[in-house]
Amino acid sequence: MDDFRLRVFIAAAKSLSFTRCAEQLYISQPAVSKHIGELESRYKAQLFERHGSRLVLTDAGRTLLAYAERITDEYRKLQYEMSLKTDREGGRLRLGASSTIAQYLLPRVLARFTARFPDVRVSLISGNSQQIEQALARHDIDLGLVESASHHQGLHYMKFVPDELVLVADAAGAYGRCEEVTLDELCRMPLVLREQGSGTLEVIARYLADRGIRLSALRVVMQLGSTESIKSFILNSDTVAIVSVMSVFEELRSGKMRVIEIEGCTIERDFSFVRLDGQTDALADRFIEFARNTL
Repeated sequence: MDDFRLRVFIAAAKSLSFTRCAEQLYISQPAVSKHIGELESRYKAQLFERHGSRLVLTDAGRTLLAYAERITDEYRKLQYEMSLKTDREGGRLRLGASSTIAQYLLPRVLARFTARFPDVRVSLISGNSQQIEQALARHDIDLGLVESASHHQGLHYMKFVPDELVLVADAAGAYGRCEEVTLDELCRMPLVLREQGSGTLEVIARYLADRGIRLSALRVVMQLGSTESIKSFILNSDTVAIVSVMSVFEELRSGKMRVIEIEGCTIERDFSFVRLDGQTDALADRFIEFARNTL
């Protein structure tokens, strides 16, 4: 059951202010105090302490927050799943996804989506992030999924899931014995990268530029148009590559590849949905909601 008191508590715990909590939920501040007081009575524990003008969560409050967020998330999923029982949508959905997303993330989402909505005809094209954004601009697809860091005018981006880029090598090769390298050492290693227009390459370039390193300073021995090609290349040569961690899950698990830490560096990004600004599409909205609840 949806307990409004938990919503009040979560808002208060996140803002650490009964005033801001009241504003967010459009209720009075005395109503906030009443709901928090009822929770404290129910659990026989103080949830907040006042340190001067500041509110601080107690240990009991932190415990309740962890469970309350889990409960409300599960309730949201329940509402979503129940809504699917009465929905039977049909139509055509044209998707475009950058190659990393299309190959390693989307297949299980699409399998479940088409099983749940058999009357929806789904098509998927793949390419690099730049190509997917161009397909949107040409109206060739209804919804894109990209991995690029930059946002372009005329397109609306919505975060999907986080990802991390990691430096990998053949575990049996010369670089497979490395556990950690510095950025300076990375610049001297034979490196395989994605092609121009790739969102992965853009994220790497931006990350290194923020640290004063240009792509031209790297020892790039090859640029390839897919992550699978890169994986095959480094498994047959003494080279290294920077790829999505989800693309090498099986190779890491089997011991064929290993991750080499880059000292003081974590390259993170978000996979995003992208559509034309101002575009509305009920079927695309349903897919976005379904995908977010599936992963």
